[in-house]
Amino acid sequence: MGTGEPQRLQMIYWRGETFWLGKLVEHPEIMTQGETLEELEENLRDAYREMVLDDVPEGFHVKSIAV
Repeated sequence: MGTGEPQRLQMIYWRGETFWLGKLVEHPEIMTQGETLEELEENLRDAYREMVLDDVPEGFHVKSIAV
Protein backbone atom coordinates (compact mmCIF):
# COMPACT_ATOMS: atom_id res chain seq x y z
CA MET A 1 0.00 0.00 0.00
CA GLY A 2 1.05 3.65 0.07
CA THR A 3 3.80 5.14 2.15
CA GLY A 4 3.60 6.88 5.50
CA GLU A 5 1.01 6.71 8.23
CA PRO A 6 -2.40 5.20 7.48
CA GLN A 7 -5.13 7.77 7.07
CA ARG A 8 -7.22 8.21 10.21
CA LEU A 9 -10.94 8.86 9.83
CA GLN A 10 -13.69 9.26 12.41
CA MET A 11 -16.31 6.56 12.81
CA ILE A 12 -19.75 7.33 14.20
CA TYR A 13 -21.57 4.25 15.45
CA TRP A 14 -24.56 3.01 17.39
CA ARG A 15 -26.19 -0.20 18.49
CA GLY A 16 -29.12 -1.35 16.33
CA GLU A 17 -31.54 -4.13 17.23
CA THR A 18 -29.14 -6.85 16.07
CA PHE A 19 -25.90 -5.27 14.83
CA TRP A 20 -23.59 -2.35 15.47
CA LEU A 21 -24.10 0.21 12.70
CA GLY A 22 -21.66 2.88 11.67
CA LYS A 23 -20.45 5.31 9.05
CA LEU A 24 -17.41 7.44 8.42
CA VAL A 25 -17.88 11.11 9.34
CA GLU A 26 -15.66 12.23 6.46
CA HIS A 27 -17.50 9.95 3.99
CA PRO A 28 -21.11 9.63 5.22
CA GLU A 29 -22.01 7.66 2.11
CA ILE A 30 -19.91 4.80 3.51
CA MET A 31 -22.07 2.94 6.02
CA THR A 32 -21.99 -0.67 7.19
CA GLN A 33 -22.67 -2.99 10.12
CA GLY A 34 -21.01 -5.64 12.26
CA GLU A 35 -21.89 -8.13 14.99
CA THR A 36 -19.12 -6.61 17.15
CA LEU A 37 -17.42 -3.21 17.22
CA GLU A 38 -14.25 -4.84 15.91
CA GLU A 39 -16.14 -6.34 12.97
CA LEU A 40 -17.82 -2.98 12.31
CA GLU A 41 -14.41 -1.25 12.20
CA GLU A 42 -13.03 -3.84 9.79
CA ASN A 43 -16.12 -3.62 7.59
CA LEU A 44 -15.78 0.18 7.47
CA ARG A 45 -12.10 -0.15 6.49
CA ASP A 46 -13.03 -2.59 3.72
CA ALA A 47 -15.89 -0.39 2.48
CA TYR A 48 -13.62 2.68 2.46
CA ARG A 49 -10.91 0.90 0.48
CA GLU A 50 -13.46 -0.48 -1.96
CA MET A 51 -15.24 2.84 -2.58
CA VAL A 52 -12.34 5.28 -2.40
CA LEU A 53 -9.31 3.27 -3.50
CA ASP A 54 -10.92 0.72 -5.83
CA ASP A 55 -9.21 1.94 -9.01
CA VAL A 56 -5.90 2.96 -7.36
CA PRO A 57 -2.99 0.59 -8.11
CA GLU A 58 -0.61 -0.84 -5.49
CA GLY A 59 2.36 1.37 -4.68
CA PHE A 60 0.36 4.59 -4.72
CA HIS A 61 1.57 7.72 -2.90
CA VAL A 62 -0.33 10.17 -0.69
CA LYS A 63 0.34 13.90 -0.46
CA SER A 64 -1.62 16.70 1.16
CA ILE A 65 -2.44 19.59 -1.17
CA ALA A 66 -4.14 22.95 -0.59
CA VAL A 67 -7.42 23.40 -2.46
